[in-house]
Amino acid sequence: MNVVALIPVAMVGLLGSVHCAGMCGGIVSAFSVVPQRAFPVAVVTLRSAPAETLLRVLAYNSGRIASYAVAGALAGGLAGGARALTGLAAIQSAGYWLANLMLVVLGLYLMDAWRGLARLEQFGQHAWRRIEPVTRFLLPLDAPWKLLAMGALWGWLPCGMVYSVLLTALMTGSPLSGAAVMLAFGLGTLPMLLSMGMLGAPLRRFIQRRAVRVACGLLVLGFGALGLARAAGGISHGWLDALCLAAPGALR
Repeated sequence: MNVVALIPVAMVGLLGSVHCAGMCGGIVSAFSVVPQRAFPVAVVTLRSAPAETLLRVLAYNSGRIASYAVAGALAGGLAGGARALTGLAAIQSAGYWLANLMLVVLGLYLMDAWRGLARLEQFGQHAWRRIEPVTRFLLPLDAPWKLLAMGALWGWLPCGMVYSVLLTALMTGSPLSGAAVMLAFGLGTLPMLLSMGMLGAPLRRFIQRRAVRVACGLLVLGFGALGLARAAGGISHGWLDALCLAAPGALR
């Protein structure tokens, strides 16, 4: 595994976490308060101690990132099995182009310039409707293991950004490499969600400002554009390894 190849994936997670502020921001911000009878977002009265808040946020995010890693392993294994059966390396090359194209689409999505990824999230809603009722058995979220389990379930929430990065995991053609890609992505989202869990709503409001989203979206779009130019042979390699999604061989 080429660790350098995971840097742009982590950067996408970091920049794309402005989207997480909308998807998971409510529940994570609520970790700065003590849950009462029900879901922590619903009824809150007392603020948690900083150490308790940190434990709650870490437990939730550990479960979420673990689910990402499982999804990456499944995607990488699926692609690896298909390649073994067909012997078509062109599948991974096409996946490389598509993964970088999806970064362009993700950048537009973060800027709210084009909502095409929202359609992908609608497809995932069918599976989420079957998972969501399970979360009710974990209420109230008054123990670390419950938060860990909630995060693991929440990791399967339909998210266009996660689907975009899963394409990179898919093109690795390996369960281990696919899991590493999604782990790097999940760790990239961690600083933002940790900060949001500790600081709460004020940080969430700042992140959701249009200027912040546009800036992050432009950077993600730039990563995708560089990757497409590299795939087309228009830009040499070298320092671009730290800014572009790697070619399939670098991720194995």
